[in-house]
Amino acid sequence: MSSLEISNSCFSPEMKLPLSLQLVEDSASEPSRKDVDEVEEKPKDIIQFTAEKLSVDEVSQLVISPMCGAVSLFVGTTRNNFEGKKVISLEYEAYLPMAENEIRKICNDIRQKWPVRHIAMFHRLGLVPVSEASTIIAVSSAHRAASLEAVSYAIDSLKVKVPIWKKEIYEESASSWKRNKECFWAAGD
Repeated sequence: MSSLEISNSCFSPEMKLPLSLQLVEDSASEPSRKDVDEVEEKPKDIIQFTAEKLSVDEVSQLVISPMCGAVSLFVGTTRNNFEGKKVISLEYEAYLPMAENEIRKICNDIRQKWPVRHIAMFHRLGLVPVSEASTIIAVSSAHRAASLEAVSYAIDSLKVKVPIWKKEIYEESASSWKRNKECFWAAGD
């Protein structure tokens, strides 16, 4: 059995550790083509609107694939201010049948433009306190460029096309429904 000398501040130079990497490599077999094919999963589009708190970890886990080397995320959170006013929370409403349909279209557009594996688009409804996520978008792909570009496209398209309304609730008991300047169906108001 061979050994490896470790020279690091947490080890003395005399300390020797067994090197079992060669044994592990020798005992590990290359996956057969059949095993690789069995691992290949169908692309998924996961869309959810919920009143529950969103979890970045849970959403990102939904898009992980052994075929992908990249998972890109966008997390939109409630900030504590807008135009000098102290924001304490946001409130979201959506016309769900149309919102879900528009997000499906966004997923289809992404698949036409980039080679991505899985897409997850989650949006919170109801009250969202400061610092909590209101939207999480996750995309996996073999390489980072596709997933990064797809995530950017997804949030920009969501803002433009999806019927979701946002009300800012301010500390001084006032609130204000916010017009989305990017939204095509609200243009001209």
